[in-house]
Amino acid sequence: MKNITYKPIGIIHSPYDTIHGMPIQPSAARGIKGTIEIFDDYCRGLKDLNGFSHIILLYHFHLSDDYKLIVKPFLDNKQRGVFATRAPRRPNPIGLSVVKLNKINNNILHIEKVDIVNNTPLLDIKPYIPDFEKNENIRIGWLSGSKHKFSSAQADDRFDC
Repeated sequence: MKNITYKPIGIIHSPYDTIHGMPIQPSAARGIKGTIEIFDDYCRGLKDLNGFSHIILLYHFHLSDDYKLIVKPFLDNKQRGVFATRAPRRPNPIGLSVVKLNKINNNILHIEKVDIVNNTPLLDIKPYIPDFEKNENIRIGWLSGSKHKFSSAQADDRFDC
């Protein structure tokens, strides 16, 4: 199979220069604001995005330089398969976050609920549409015992590069 190459469409700016103390999911990042700088070549693609309150960001974990298939994830002290976690060190270091879109000024998106390291390369934006995401009978596997931690969890040093 051929290699797959992506080009960033922009850069995500946040208050976090390292993962230490950063919220590990948007649900723990209430009130945390940031911006996204969209590169000039992609600005036309922002047309009509301002009508959405939330967006899905796909980005490159630029601080991850390797991966393990078995990891000790945030919110747990047991070893888990990387694909059963949202750990940043992955075979393809792609991150996903649903953030609040506050406003768009030209090529700058003002966002909230940011759980992303500063200067992270943005790969894509998709509108968040709750009716598209609806599912029933959701199971959250090993995380079911950690639900009380979701709203306050922060990153520690377990995934340092």
